[in-house]
Amino acid sequence: MKPVLVIGGGIAGLTAAVELADAGAPVILVEKSASLGGRVARMHQYFPKLCPPRCGLEMHYRRLRESQAITVLTLAEAVDVRGVPGDYEVDIKIAPRHVTADCTLCGDCAKACKAERADEFNYGLAKTKAAYLPHGMAYPMLYAIDRAACTAGCRECETACKYGAIALDAPPETRTYKIAAVVAATGWKPYDATKLDQLGFGKCPNVVTNVMLERMAAVDGPGGGRILRPSDGREPRTVAFVQCAGSRDEKHLPYCSAVCCSASIKHAAYIRAQYPETAVTIFYIDVRTPGRLEEFYARVNRDANLQLIKGKVARVEENPATHDLLVTAEDVMAGKKNTLQFELVVLATGIVPEPGWLPAGLGRDEFGFVSGSNGGFYAAGCARRPEEVSATVEDATGAALQALACARRGARA
Repeated sequence: MKPVLVIGGGIAGLTAAVELADAGAPVILVEKSASLGGRVARMHQYFPKLCPPRCGLEMHYRRLRESQAITVLTLAEAVDVRGVPGDYEVDIKIAPRHVTADCTLCGDCAKACKAERADEFNYGLAKTKAAYLPHGMAYPMLYAIDRAACTAGCRECETACKYGAIALDAPPETRTYKIAAVVAATGWKPYDATKLDQLGFGKCPNVVTNVMLERMAAVDGPGGGRILRPSDGREPRTVAFVQCAGSRDEKHLPYCSAVCCSASIKHAAYIRAQYPETAVTIFYIDVRTPGRLEEFYARVNRDANLQLIKGKVARVEENPATHDLLVTAEDVMAGKKNTLQFELVVLATGIVPEPGWLPAGLGRDEFGFVSGSNGGFYAAGCARRPEEVSATVEDATGAALQALACARRGARA
């Protein structure tokens, strides 16, 4: 049987890969970054149980390590697929990691490195060296070197490595594989909050996004798990969440991103657990917590220090003397508009599908989500629509079954 190509190493791609392998299909798993794990690896906790993502990821990683059927290619992108269902050929471009499998994780390369880069894993809340470990749950667990961030002519990391694991001159390569089918699990990214000019992101240091707060709360995040005001490092005593920041808005994202209400309720629980005296206010249009998440909403909403105000936020402004935020919003139930002061504001930005190359048989709708398939091409997870982790896992399992059926038909042909 020819392999199935899985594009994307987040929770959807990982699920599809291990399910395919367990069913007897060989798999080529392609991830464009230096590590698997995707957005889930950046989470502090899942809802509704508020357990860490390490559990689910580690189970997938163990299955990867134990499987001989899965070829993992990081820093890699599929660039062309040609052929017919069951009998495709794919070209995969692989960027050099500049660190070989001889890496022992000693960290000497990072200690010697003088250049810095924005820490994309932490959504720009911190920096790393150009020689860096992607994160604490990286797979593969190897350092990488961002040559674009390196100082011209510098080879300090190479000199510092006692194990000869640095390959600064390694070139990119392109490999060609025969495959039977493709599962596109290319994932999502947060909506660009700088486009929401009236909400202060990028101008007011104490306006952050929901994904940034997730990293602020994470024990492996830049603050060691403490949620603090970026402007002065203080514990916030009042926090506002702005729902539908750009979502359900024809000027930005006309659709609902499905998970933002539950995510903000979870983030409110983070804050209330750390700071019992801190007051949290959530400004919302509608609270959408379908199915099993409704009980989660009801449980958190019983907190007397959590207030929900139905009304759209019109403006967020900063008091330059204190860096506190003035939030102007309607209160639909009271029939008036208020301006309230907060020490931290969190924007619930929506889910946007990752752009980039997809096989020609997978079209995109007007929002960029995959809209249909053709022959041996299947999509899974947030590449298809916004959804939470458990729904993504189910969706990826379904895509894996479809791809498996295609591969088996091709093997019989």
